[in-house]
Amino acid sequence: QVQLVESGGGLVQAGGSLRLSCAASGRTFSSYAMGWFRQAPGKEREFVAGVSSSGRSTLYADSVKGRFTISRDNAKNTVYLQMNSLKAEDTAVYYCAASKSGWDRPEYWGQGTQVTVSS
Repeated sequence: QVQLVESGGGLVQAGGSLRLSCAASGRTFSSYAMGWFRQAPGKEREFVAGVSSSGRSTLYADSVKGRFTISRDNAKNTVYLQMNSLKAEDTAVYYCAASKSGWDRPEYWGQGTQVTVSS
């Protein structure tokens, strides 16, 4: 069992930055790939970024490539999402997820944190 708790969301102006954190419970954190998803009002949840269990491999949605950076610290059981050059269209609830089998169906989800970018 893995429990995920996100933090770091908030209100920011367009062009600004935020860093999201996701703290995981359990001793198996380092065996999971970790990812971030987001869901904007009236839209489906979408994949944003993922990082392998070791942290050596990352994957990004085209819409955030070059602006967002995902990283993890296995010693702290935490995954991060650094978001720079934020745009109004980045406004969404951001969810942390843990997976051992790809990003179609992560096994565990956090409760989400709201990110609002004002234009």
